[in-house]
Amino acid sequence: MSFKFSTASDILIFVQVQNLNVTKMNAELKLSKFAKYAWFVLAYNIIVILWGAFLRASLSGDGCGQYWLTCGGELVPSAPQFKTIIEFSHRLSTGLAFFGVLLLFVWAFRRFERGDYSRKTAFASFVFIVIEALIGAGLVLTGNTAGNWTPTRPFWMMAHLITTFSLLAVLTLTAWFASGGKPFRFNVQRKISILLAIAISGIFLVGVSGSVAALSSMLFPSSSLAESAAKDFSDTSHILLRLRISHPILSISVGVFLMFLAGWLKSRSKENYWTNRWANALTMLVLIQFAFGTLTLITLAPIVMQLAHLFLADAIWIVFVLMAASVLAEERVFAESKFSAKTPSVFREI
Repeated sequence: MSFKFSTASDILIFVQVQNLNVTKMNAELKLSKFAKYAWFVLAYNIIVILWGAFLRASLSGDGCGQYWLTCGGELVPSAPQFKTIIEFSHRLSTGLAFFGVLLLFVWAFRRFERGDYSRKTAFASFVFIVIEALIGAGLVLTGNTAGNWTPTRPFWMMAHLITTFSLLAVLTLTAWFASGGKPFRFNVQRKISILLAIAISGIFLVGVSGSVAALSSMLFPSSSLAESAAKDFSDTSHILLRLRISHPILSISVGVFLMFLAGWLKSRSKENYWTNRWANALTMLVLIQFAFGTLTLITLAPIVMQLAHLFLADAIWIVFVLMAASVLAEERVFAESKFSAKTPSVFREI
């Protein structure tokens, strides 16, 4: 059914009513079993990511040697060292994550009709979890683990980070659509699409620089903040150490941009409950991340601070995806309403 609009104010009122209806619907929404499972899979994958960061930071990545799928040539290590236990448990957790996403994918195809957005994002989730597994195998088989250095290791780390963020994004969208989130398209107002694209690029760039910074700190540790700063600016330092300074600079720049973007989206979507909620959450998380980033730098990145820093980075990315989805869904409603207003009356159904 289409609607007849005579003025721009009619369109605005319609959109506001639609937003209020969506808000009421979401407030009364009872999540389906699939939606609850989708959110669970997302949360579990965050835990797996954090455990993988602990594996790297504790120099336990070579706990099973250069073996895949076995651990030291055995299905179950018979006399494991501490780092072997960490590495083997990480492999078990990633295996569970793989089968968890596989079940999500199969369930989505059985539950939703062809063309449903939940189907598409569940399929994308399965594709990215497969790529993640291949990258993990590649890191082990090429010896790019623990304290080993190869010229290709930074590129492995970058690919790992990009794939991880992509996996989190599609898992988030799967849960979003399954929970009643409205479908959206990317052909929205040019200004919005450009700003969102800049934000996405910035978040990925910060993530990549962060993975390089973490790698350099692990491979070339410092005993004091002064020594660390001296390494960053020394012409004789390794290239990874000289690149490390780019991470805080990019983090601050992108973080400030995200806060301004969240504020601007709130000002233009005052009636959209979820856009405002995610925008507020994003601003708060960025501010907390600034504090944790500073503490991580001052304390020379102990493992617990690295894990907290990574958790906040993942949370910022997930909340940004939810905010963007809410904005794009609202834009689609407005675009469809505007199109309906321009449709000749002979084609309207009143």
